[in-house]
Amino acid sequence: MEALPRETIVDVLEGRLRTDILDGRHPAGSYLPPERQLADGYGVTRTTLKHAFGRLVQAGLLETRHGVGTRVRDYARLGGADLLPMLVRHDAKWVREIFEVRRSIGALIAERAAVRVTEAQRTELRARLAAVRDGEDADAVQLADLEVHRALARATGNRVYVLLTNTLFNAYLPVRSLLRGPFTDPAAAHEQLSPVVEAVLAADAARAHSAADTYLAATERIMLDDLA
Repeated sequence: MEALPRETIVDVLEGRLRTDILDGRHPAGSYLPPERQLADGYGVTRTTLKHAFGRLVQAGLLETRHGVGTRVRDYARLGGADLLPMLVRHDAKWVREIFEVRRSIGALIAERAAVRVTEAQRTELRARLAAVRDGEDADAVQLADLEVHRALARATGNRVYVLLTNTLFNAYLPVRSLLRGPFTDPAAAHEQLSPVVEAVLAADAARAHSAADTYLAATERIMLDDLA
């Protein structure tokens, strides 16, 4: 059995600082206390503190100004979707908002895919859908379902839809293991998703939009119930 990686003091401090920022103990726009004071407060060296700061600067939560200090970035106003996985780990309530976007974007993707899908992409969609039916367990079915949605995004011919699909999946990745409810029965999952793919294959944009909206709403309800 492979040993689990050991958490370092920098990992622990990064987590503490991140929690204190997201909980509002260090409000957006405020400057953190001087490094020596903060290091003493957390019981770490200034070197450890600097390493943790570097990670949080990279994550988009802090910004350091030479000679001025380290300030909490207004991530809600200036941050991007790359912050979502971190926010979900901190508070799973973000998942509800992510799913609201997933539903509207997913329906639009299906509609556009129906208009632009190529023959090669039709072949891929059939294969991806079959993989949902053939999944060995809920985890495999869930991942196969995701690959169908990635294929639908590619079929739009718009790379931004592909990146949005990836972003939304990555956003709820931290709690994915709790969201397997719709995927426990491969045959049922396949039957629910089939109308979306069939509408795209038939180049019926209106039906694809409606089918995707219905599918995403139904799976959303199950997953949010599981999360609750």
